[in-house]
Amino acid sequence: MFVFIVKRMLWMLPFLLAISFLSFVLIQLPPGDYVTTYIATLAASNEVVDQATAADLRNRFGLDQPMIVQYWKWISNIVLHGDFGLSFEWQQPVGDLIWERMALTLLLTFSTLLVTWGIALPIGVFSAVKKYSIGDYVVTFLSFLGLAVPSFLLALVLMYVAAVEFGQNVGGLFSDQYLTAPWSMAKVVDLMQHLWIPVIILAVSGTASLIRVMRANMLDELNRPYVTTARAKGLSEFTLLVKYPMRMALNPFISTIAWLLPNLVSGSIIVAIVLSLPTAGPLLLQSLMSQDMYLAGAFILLICVLTVTGSLISDILLALVDPRIRLE
Repeated sequence: MFVFIVKRMLWMLPFLLAISFLSFVLIQLPPGDYVTTYIATLAASNEVVDQATAADLRNRFGLDQPMIVQYWKWISNIVLHGDFGLSFEWQQPVGDLIWERMALTLLLTFSTLLVTWGIALPIGVFSAVKKYSIGDYVVTFLSFLGLAVPSFLLALVLMYVAAVEFGQNVGGLFSDQYLTAPWSMAKVVDLMQHLWIPVIILAVSGTASLIRVMRANMLDELNRPYVTTARAKGLSEFTLLVKYPMRMALNPFISTIAWLLPNLVSGSIIVAIVLSLPTAGPLLLQSLMSQDMYLAGAFILLICVLTVTGSLISDILLALVDPRIRLE
């Protein structure tokens, strides 16, 4: 296990270096640059920027240099100094912009994960144990319904219900009076009152998918000889399910860690925009649209790091939970 972890971590370095270069190239592939986008935005407001000013802006931001030089300055500052550069659009350090969004993104994602696992696990087991019963058919119908309903449409419906039926202030994660207020118990309570809407929306499709996967895995494990042997030895049904087939069927849940961590940044951008959530996704989209290359590059690099880290954690946990898996 230790050798496996060390090898994976050593492979991460050239992989991340290659991904960071490709990401930097892809960000610059569209015609123009940030200054071009900035000038177009000003032109929409009937403001004219002359060529001298545009050239001065490009020189100020270092956009007049060759791409390889821009990449080398960016990646060397990250590796040597932990400096992700300055956001062109926000005129703030990229690191500050990212980390101030990550705390709320982390809270939202893990709250969604707990709800998803807490619902999908027992219902998936129930659906498998009560195969072809009325309850199983109801769960199957609701699962397919949850997979079919678009998240943004569900977001609009829940916003309407919360605003009209409950009189709640919808949109964002805080009421207006708590947006810039320091943290207090009242602000935490206000956050919890706003958090349930995005958590339900984001959990619906994931829960529906995992219910189907858990049901299929449980049905496969329930027919194994070891289950028949354990039942013949007089083991209670609940203990048997928890100790043997359910443990073996948990692999898909653990495997979701591989995409859960990068989902902290890039997941559910449309829902976050509809609900005006101050999470990382909308900021990533805005940085790509405005060609704010240092901010967009930092986000993409962070997604790659989280993807590799999530895959490593998932592999280790799978080996610990399932004795049939060996990391060699």
